[in-house]
Amino acid sequence: MFRSAHRLLLIAFLVGSLPTFAQKTDARLTQKLIEAMRGFRGETGIYVYHLESGKSVAINADTTFPTASTIKVPIMIGLFDQIEKGTINYQQEIVYRDSLHYDDGIVGSLKDGAKFPLSQIVMLMETISDNTGSLWCQALAGGGKAINAWLDANGFPQTRVNSRTPGREPFRTRYGWGQTTPRELASLLTYIRQGKAVSPAASDRMYRNLGRQFWDEDGLSQLPKEVKVATKNGAVNQSRSEVMLVHAPHGEYVYCVMTKNQADQSWGRTNEGSTLLRTVSSIIWQHFEPKSGFKPTEGYEKWW
Repeated sequence: MFRSAHRLLLIAFLVGSLPTFAQKTDARLTQKLIEAMRGFRGETGIYVYHLESGKSVAINADTTFPTASTIKVPIMIGLFDQIEKGTINYQQEIVYRDSLHYDDGIVGSLKDGAKFPLSQIVMLMETISDNTGSLWCQALAGGGKAINAWLDANGFPQTRVNSRTPGREPFRTRYGWGQTTPRELASLLTYIRQGKAVSPAASDRMYRNLGRQFWDEDGLSQLPKEVKVATKNGAVNQSRSEVMLVHAPHGEYVYCVMTKNQADQSWGRTNEGSTLLRTVSSIIWQHFEPKSGFKPTEGYEKWW
């Protein structure tokens, strides 16, 4: 009894420390999303917030999930914090070394001694989710410890970088590269959108970076191509995740959907987690923009 009460108080404290927005539960959208989750073989959490109306949905929104590549949003923030402090320069030339190699993505395929502006490595981190480039940026940001300190200081206590971070090995074993909650990750993207992350100028640059996404076959595929979206997604065997801030005609909305412990560990468009990401995106768009008449182009699936 005492432990349960203590846990509830702790959760309330942690949630209360987040950047706050006036909210009211959208019961109709909540029910639609609960139905969409029915039968999913795994755990999932969803958080939705309509910035203009204040309507929200929170389904397991404060449960901790693996970030997969969505951790690259906090990594970028930590990097820009160092840039703001003058430790490094966004356009400075940096030199790739074979010791940085993690996998054979674009950055990992560079020749030892190759020189590139830091800004291009950041672009590869956010746009194509290059892993070697991202770990390089994490190191330049001062490592996971420095990034986590920024998150803690700015009211994001449940979002953490785990990999290559002293003291975080048990969490890395459980969650992988990073961990967060749907509410926190959506709030972090909103924080950037509102110009509050590091500085207004840094937030502006970061938000522009998040508006260029190569991996557009999930939630983005369910939105009109002319609508501006800032987004980051991630995938590992047992987890899929996506956070998006959509500049919809009748008001911007942000949402995050995350999964873990998926039974379906396949890779490809039919993965249950990937299918859920598309379904959630479509439901939210149709809910807030019912008169848009938008339907994904017939036959577009063959391109993915």
